[in-house]
Amino acid sequence: MSSSDFIDLEEDMPYDASESERENIEIELLLEGIHRLYGYDFRNYAVPSLRRRIWHHVHSEQLKTISGLQEKIFHDRDCFERFVYNLSISVTEMFRDPNLFRVFREKVIPMLRTYPYIRIWHAGCSTGEEVYSMAILLHEEGLYDKARIYATDMNDRSLQMAKEGIVGIQKMKQYTKNYLEAGGTRSFSEYYTAKYNSVIFQPFLRKNIIFSEHNLATDRSFNEFNVIFCRNVMIYFDETLRNRVHGLFHESLSHFGILVLGAKESIHFTDFTDSYEALDREEKIYRKIK
Repeated sequence: MSSSDFIDLEEDMPYDASESERENIEIELLLEGIHRLYGYDFRNYAVPSLRRRIWHHVHSEQLKTISGLQEKIFHDRDCFERFVYNLSISVTEMFRDPNLFRVFREKVIPMLRTYPYIRIWHAGCSTGEEVYSMAILLHEEGLYDKARIYATDMNDRSLQMAKEGIVGIQKMKQYTKNYLEAGGTRSFSEYYTAKYNSVIFQPFLRKNIIFSEHNLATDRSFNEFNVIFCRNVMIYFDETLRNRVHGLFHESLSHFGILVLGAKESIHFTDFTDSYEALDREEKIYRKIK
């Protein structure tokens, strides 16, 4: 074959990858490599959100391409840790969506009173504000001494912040408002001590909390629970991963156990729709019935 024949063949080739196709390939290679090299599985995260977060990290690392990010992540563990932190961090606050906690007091707490021991799992706990909110609620209902709260997240940096129980003092006005709207029965200031520009939660709130790393995409059930909170986490997952996580929760919940989801999440259109009944559809509180 002559060189001119070879050139003609190249010119006749119909395939020329578009920028979008190239981007998809880069993302797939990045996620596959992270899974194989570090064991973190983001392959079934929802693509639109994932794409935005990846590009945000490309720019924060002062790079120009996803392939450039891949190279740096593969050869720089610190870059990988920053990537995981940025990818998994979520917006949270004390008693976020106050009416949920009010309904939880009214409809779930009476059931928990009948149990000799209470296990609650906050899956994807981020920096721990929701966990401390639950500790306060249980304390006010006289149930904290017989409860154990398991707070897990895939992000070690978030977990370390949660363990410290320190938040910025500028947040306390909103947190106090949320607490009161959630049905708080005391002065919210009883639960923390102010120091400089931060507040630290009282030590007794941490005594029955166990913080641990857990990746919903890859890890298995580790206990049986009466209540599982997983709010605003699965909105980043695709259908395959959502079903996997719902299977994990179903396996982990005791009979008549309570599952609490985020405002934009639902048990419907999953493989476990018929396994629950709604205690409160608006606040996404479900009870396992089979």
